[in-house]
Amino acid sequence: MILPYSRDDEGAPPSLWPDYRSTVPRSPRQPALAIPQTLTEVTGPAGAWDRLMGPAMADMTAQHRGEPQGQRIVVTGRVLDEAGRPVPNTVVEIWQANAAGRYIHAKDDWPAPLDPNFSGAGRVVTDEQGRYRYVTIRPGAYPWGNHKNAWRPAHIHLSLLGPAFSTRLVTQMYFPDDPLIEIDPIANAVPMPYRQRMVSRFDMATTVPNWALGYVFDIVLKGREQTPFEDDHDDDH
Repeated sequence: MILPYSRDDEGAPPSLWPDYRSTVPRSPRQPALAIPQTLTEVTGPAGAWDRLMGPAMADMTAQHRGEPQGQRIVVTGRVLDEAGRPVPNTVVEIWQANAAGRYIHAKDDWPAPLDPNFSGAGRVVTDEQGRYRYVTIRPGAYPWGNHKNAWRPAHIHLSLLGPAFSTRLVTQMYFPDDPLIEIDPIANAVPMPYRQRMVSRFDMATTVPNWALGYVFDIVLKGREQTPFEDDHDDDH
């Protein structure tokens, strides 16, 4: 049985957002449908991710012989369900630009330096309390071709895998007090106050003395406090 689709709250970004120009040709023109989950969506390797994907890559500053350029940061938080309960054994994949705002990607060719000691990819798994933690560098802003003089605010992509690969959710984490957030079409596809759910919080308790600044970013998968997630066709880096 196929039922009409409805979002959990008004904070979910629409598929069509004209200011974000690539949504105009790619967004669906018919109402979305909710298709009941089958065994494929509700079963998978949860609890055995390390055997499937290899060990966690929680320190993105220690993947090469040297240290990457930029401000070292620690990001921590919890993955929660609609009732505020922890979600354990959930893979959180991380990808981001380097401190200069450049990705290691064939299509990213703007004249910012690549960092030979930073790949921009990591992976952690939540513990029994739904907690995760990783070390990285603060990414830089970068230009993109959406409109004249368009710049993406500093952000980190996070991909969450539930019980199976087909339950993947993707969001972006922004940094507090970044002036580019207010003029970014992707961020502004999420109305206020929901947009603030994608902004991390600076935290002295997470900050490591003489080593790294700390940020907290909780992710709520569903319900009234849900973190806004991207659709499956986002073509930002």
